Amino acid sequence: MTRLPDAYAGSAWLHGLTAFTTVRTQAGAPLLWDAHLARLRADAAVLGLPDPAAEAEGVPDRLDALPEGRLRLTVTPDGLFWSHAPLAPVRVPRAGVTLWCSDVQVHPQLGAHKTGNYVPYLLAARAAATRGHFEALLRGERGALVDGSRTSLIVEVRGELIAAAGGLPGVTRAAFLAATGRAWRTAPVTSQDLPGVARAWIAGSGVGVLPVAAIYDDASTYTLASSWPTARHPAFHPPR
Repeated sequence: MTRLPDAYAGSAWLHGLTAFTTVRTQAGAPLLWDAHLARLRADAAVLGLPDPAAEAEGVPDRLDALPEGRLRLTVTPDGLFWSHAPLAPVRVPRAGVTLWCSDVQVHPQLGAHKTGNYVPYLLAARAAATRGHFEALLRGERGALVDGSRTSLIVEVRGELIAAAGGLPGVTRAAFLAATGRAWRTAPVTSQDLPGVARAWIAGSGVGVLPVAAIYDDASTYTLASSWPTARHPAFHPPR
């Protein structure tokens, strides 16, 4: 048994009282920086944490010029902490990735905020990995598919783009939807909706925007048409 270090005795480390965001960088430049910082400030305010804006202002100037990087900003009651490390390449089949519909639920109050309450996402990701799938989808209180363990979901139904409601407002997803120039809306996506989905994508800072080849649950497999993004923004491409 190991005695808990004093540095880990605070609410951030014991109870997950933190807000964070993960920003993709290229050659040391953060992508979609303003949107990430705006969301982080909003999440910190909800949790009663310090506004990170002033401390975050100088972070981009201190980053190593990594070809592909992963910048993590974490707000705690004691202020802002950051780390920057290489972003691992993502190998994606040309047909796209597969998703697993888990039975794990997001937190009913905190699901729309990126906080240290992250255990549900880890459990869902583990369930998907053990079944050989790239990503897991988590559910809301009424069973809708609201979020991915590390990405945000977009589906196309009868030619309309729908951003799954009920989870984190993904920064990469919002930028991609704006770049398409197409009409879209935010709405619940349920298991009953899946037979009508023609195409789908997942979007996240660590992976870019990836087409979905199939969605699986305990009872069915939904095979989709694959369509890679055509919008030319470095945040949309998988890291190489």
